[in-house]
Amino acid sequence: MGKWILIPDSFKGTMSSEEICTVMAAALRRHLSEADIVSIPVADGGEGSVDAFLAALGGRREEVPCTGPDGRPIPAFYGRLPDGTAVVEMAAAAGLPLMEGHLCAEGATTYGVGELLRAAVHAGAKRVILGLGGSATNDGGCGCAAALGIRFLDRDGVPFVPVGGTLDRLDRIDASGLDPAVRAADITVMCDIDNPLCGPNGASAVFGPQKGAVPEMVDRLDRNLGHLADIIRRDLGMEIRDLPGSGAAGGMGGGMVAFLGGRLQMGIETVLDTVGFDVMVQGASGVLTGEGRIDGQSLRGKVVVGVARRAAAAGVSVIAVVGDVAPGAAAAYEQGVTAIFSTNRQAVPWEQAKHTAKADLAAVMEDLSRLLAAMGQR
Repeated sequence: MGKWILIPDSFKGTMSSEEICTVMAAALRRHLSEADIVSIPVADGGEGSVDAFLAALGGRREEVPCTGPDGRPIPAFYGRLPDGTAVVEMAAAAGLPLMEGHLCAEGATTYGVGELLRAAVHAGAKRVILGLGGSATNDGGCGCAAALGIRFLDRDGVPFVPVGGTLDRLDRIDASGLDPAVRAADITVMCDIDNPLCGPNGASAVFGPQKGAVPEMVDRLDRNLGHLADIIRRDLGMEIRDLPGSGAAGGMGGGMVAFLGGRLQMGIETVLDTVGFDVMVQGASGVLTGEGRIDGQSLRGKVVVGVARRAAAAGVSVIAVVGDVAPGAAAAYEQGVTAIFSTNRQAVPWEQAKHTAKADLAAVMEDLSRLLAAMGQR
């Protein structure tokens, strides 16, 4: 019955990727009882990323006490994979829920994320996957860097740990004290957005409000991150202001590149590389993937298209099971998707359905025909 690879994204707010894998696998086992089923829950860098990697590859959680985003001590964790790779999700130490409803974009810190990174590399990790997502912070990753030995000095030469509201005090960065173990580590930063650090599409303007920033605060935070970018350019010789992805997690995307030499990478590419997908997919009967909604934006490195591109290179068919199929979804066929099926079986009133009935039927027949054609080629 061959091998089937299950690698869906979560349906945000509905089902986790692990739950979706369970449902998919149960259906396959009912009808393809002898099939070899490989489940790979997808992590996107946010909350739950550690558990997703551990579910896919095995390993264990490592508990680490650290500093929360509001400065209080909290219990946190990272994941250690069987090959020694450490998986750190910044949400475990600087996530929105840890603010307990008292959001403060100007005062929240990523210091605890640095403590998790330090614990991981001092425990022997040579490679670290750092997931950005769900952050309560807007400090450009300065708190994390400070916990790892980088010094931030004000105009009087006094070191301090900058937060979003105090970045304007920064006068000089001294990176000479960066922890040698961290400096030597290979750090991949999972980042699924391409926002720059500053401006109308930057960290503060786009994500600041969900962290409690009112309009005048957004402007201040944006100016402060711009000031940080200027100091980084002068003292570290790196330009991060317009770097795609630098605006992720309150500017932490740019900060991890500048301070730690991290490499920004789309989440699905990180997952595929880490699980060895290119080898795993060889000879597979098919791949089942999915996400909550597939549309034109899905071509920007989201899970379905990321999986399809890799599978297509190996000549393996990809079936996408999604919640909603929106305009622009058909472009996914050009990226390697064989067929798309929607889980939405809700009946709608005839008055509503009649306007799209012919197009809906054509779309279903297109997918069914594509699938039958792919099966006939095997």
